[in-house]
Amino acid sequence: MNLNNLEKYAELIVKRGLNLQKDQILVINSPIECAPFAREVAKAAYLAGAKDVVINYKDELFSKIRFLHAPDIVFEEFPDWQKDFYLTYLHQKAAFLSIAASDPEIFKDVDPNRLSTAQKVANTALKEYREKVMNNENAWCVVSVPTIAWAKKVFSHLPEDKAYNKLFDVILKTVRVDTEDPIKAWDEHKDNLNKRADYLNKSDFSYLIFKNSAGTDLKLELAEDHVWLSALEYTPEGIGFIANMPTEEVFSMPKKTGVNGTVVSSKPLNYNGNLIDNFSLTFKDGKVVDFSAKKGSEVLKRLLEMDEGAPYLGEVALVPVDSPISNSGILFYNTLFDENASCHLALGKAYNVCLKDGTKMSQEQLAQKGANDSLIHVDFMIGTKDLSIIGVTKDGKEQVVFQDGNFAI
Repeated sequence: MNLNNLEKYAELIVKRGLNLQKDQILVINSPIECAPFAREVAKAAYLAGAKDVVINYKDELFSKIRFLHAPDIVFEEFPDWQKDFYLTYLHQKAAFLSIAASDPEIFKDVDPNRLSTAQKVANTALKEYREKVMNNENAWCVVSVPTIAWAKKVFSHLPEDKAYNKLFDVILKTVRVDTEDPIKAWDEHKDNLNKRADYLNKSDFSYLIFKNSAGTDLKLELAEDHVWLSALEYTPEGIGFIANMPTEEVFSMPKKTGVNGTVVSSKPLNYNGNLIDNFSLTFKDGKVVDFSAKKGSEVLKRLLEMDEGAPYLGEVALVPVDSPISNSGILFYNTLFDENASCHLALGKAYNVCLKDGTKMSQEQLAQKGANDSLIHVDFMIGTKDLSIIGVTKDGKEQVVFQDGNFAI
């Protein structure tokens, strides 16, 4: 791996992904296998003027041991010190970076009840942190570098070292680090995405109709006063940051009770260290009323039962099939990449930033506009090469938004 590319990647994350400010604290959540890259980002942050960098390492192999052998009570409690860790840095206006890299099936032998219980307990304890980050009160960014287990899943025909290096090269390409000037490349990319979001905002569609030959046939009403967003988002102080690197999407908010029909997944979903694959969801008045999955059915069931808002949608995102990640032809088994190769929806909590003045509204006001609330936010992919999307305005005018999997606008 070219050290110069790692330095360029770390600098890109700090200067464009997080837009880290002088004397700001950076918190990095990283798998322990990704420690060398976490350190590289830390160095870039200090060189950019960070007050301090705090790295919070996760060990998924230990987590598997814990899920398999610890007593049940362990998963019914969340330590106060962990909650205090996030809230302390949240209130200090720290920036948060997550390195998303894991074995896609690390927890396939773990009781799904334990996984769902642990996630519900953690998400409940960290509700304030999650809500404020989703409202962009702190700059945040999700990026990735490989782990051996993940690389072997993606390139199973290659030896470990070659699989790892190949996945690293592909990731660097998706985040434009292979260009001469990655920062300039990202400035141009975010401008192009903003143009699409601007067009959709001017179109002011009331609802979208999704159809393809796989069985997707869905009418999705958009929330009242919805806003389409893309790569660049802003904190209340006006600091622009890019929440996902890579990103190819423009996204907005469905109306909680305004979704009807069926969607069929186009890629596997890596959720809680398990794969959910070949699944479909049927909606009535916004709620999932039926589902099926050839793989991971029990995990999907637990996901939909997480809380009252889990079986409703919180996001709709448009991504053309003619885009860099999609054109790579690689199935990443990692939502950060797979969602940026495909149109997708998200079960659970909506982004309040997708409403005009949404971050200033109370929960009651948000609910009146059609925003869904939940402990979860889980993206799943539905885009295909023959996907069509028709936008319909309040006065009934129709416009083709997607044709054959790509933007027609």
